[in-house]
Amino acid sequence: MSIKLQNVSKSFGEVTAVTRVSFSVEEGELLALLGPSGGGKTTVLRMIAGLETPTEGDVFIRGNRVNDLSVQKRNIGFVFQNYALFKNMSVFKNIAFGLTIKKWRTSEIQTRVLELMELFGLDGLEKRYPHQLSGGQRQRVAIARALAPKPTVLLLDEPFGAVDARIRQDLREWLVRLHHDLKVTTIFVTHDQEEAMEVSNRIVIFSRGHLEQIGTPREVYEQPANEFVARFIGVMNVLELEVLRGIARFGELEFPAPEIADGLKVRIGFRPYAVQVSGDPDEFRYRATLRHTFFLGIMLRLELELPSGLTLRARMTKEEYAQRGLEDGVHVSFQIRNYKVLSGGKSQLHHESGAQTEPPPAIAEGI
Repeated sequence: MSIKLQNVSKSFGEVTAVTRVSFSVEEGELLALLGPSGGGKTTVLRMIAGLETPTEGDVFIRGNRVNDLSVQKRNIGFVFQNYALFKNMSVFKNIAFGLTIKKWRTSEIQTRVLELMELFGLDGLEKRYPHQLSGGQRQRVAIARALAPKPTVLLLDEPFGAVDARIRQDLREWLVRLHHDLKVTTIFVTHDQEEAMEVSNRIVIFSRGHLEQIGTPREVYEQPANEFVARFIGVMNVLELEVLRGIARFGELEFPAPEIADGLKVRIGFRPYAVQVSGDPDEFRYRATLRHTFFLGIMLRLELELPSGLTLRARMTKEEYAQRGLEDGVHVSFQIRNYKVLSGGKSQLHHESGAQTEPPPAIAEGI
């Protein structure tokens, strides 16, 4: 095990930023800390780095408690969102900075820096200064500098937040390849759900200083621990229904709820991919009007309006859309293939009777 946090809390005066957070990171893992602004993810990263000291709890790196260990002695590589490159130093000197401080021999520094420049696709840029580089190149230099002293752990704080969408996508793919080659334990902070889903082995989701869920991208998407996670990771249809004679109802929609007492309310959620839509108004149980179709690349998201006025979101491929004879304004039928109880009952996945289930299409395409 590379990193472990045990009941870690952090307060700044009367404000509690992180509350009793516990999780571990395996050796060689690529882990994302995900959540909205103010969720506590960056504070957690800074406590691992030694830039903040926990108010309570313990931080362990490779089995050693490091609460009182300085940043310099933790063997951590840290990359800030704004790169923090030295403007008056060349690319070569920026990457070599940590090695110079650690008093590596000149020949060793030369070998290590040139090795990293080749690995990071920075050949020929050693004499340039930060202002002469693109945003993507500056970020690569920052990561190369952090990795130069061969740290135990690499920490990245919103690593791609300062570059445009096209470069950000390239950097994500590059980071995955780099991690596969180097296998350095890596933790990165992001508020971008798609980025976390695409890049990481596991995701730790934070909200208001609390750890809401930890799991693989597929686990947090398909099996959200609560309504916050369900809504934060991708798109989720959420309904509050009242139970009567073992059936939870909302307008014309009905869901079996045999374990819940009559009169109680239950909140259920289902992903757009769980809504199966047909251009034949009589094929499925429920009817609606297809009000609008959103183009999401290989996927389409559909907005359905039910007779009661309720709006639901569905999702399918372009091929399915064409095969089912769909277009905006037509009357359709639909069924909900599976749903999850988010509160008021057991939080587990349920399947509608007779409905076939299947895994969702590629998550990154319009989650």
